[in-house]
Amino acid sequence: MLNVNVAGLTGETTKEHQMDLVAYFQRHLVPFIKARFGRTERGAALVEYALLVALIAVVCIAAITLLGERTSAKFSTVGSKLA
Repeated sequence: MLNVNVAGLTGETTKEHQMDLVAYFQRHLVPFIKARFGRTERGAALVEYALLVALIAVVCIAAITLLGERTSAKFSTVGSKLA
């Protein structure tokens, strides 16, 4: 708990008041900061999955582009022979 006394309100700080601020900081703010900005692998894993999805998309687009022309030619040949 924070102990606010008249000395703290007038701008003077006592050692007790300073210790309470440090205790408050250590108890409440430090765990929050560690949880928020600590080392986690979630961001790295997300980037890895995004790169994999992008690579798969590039491979699919390249395959469709290369095979699409050949497939179109084959369908045209088969269509002309059937007609």
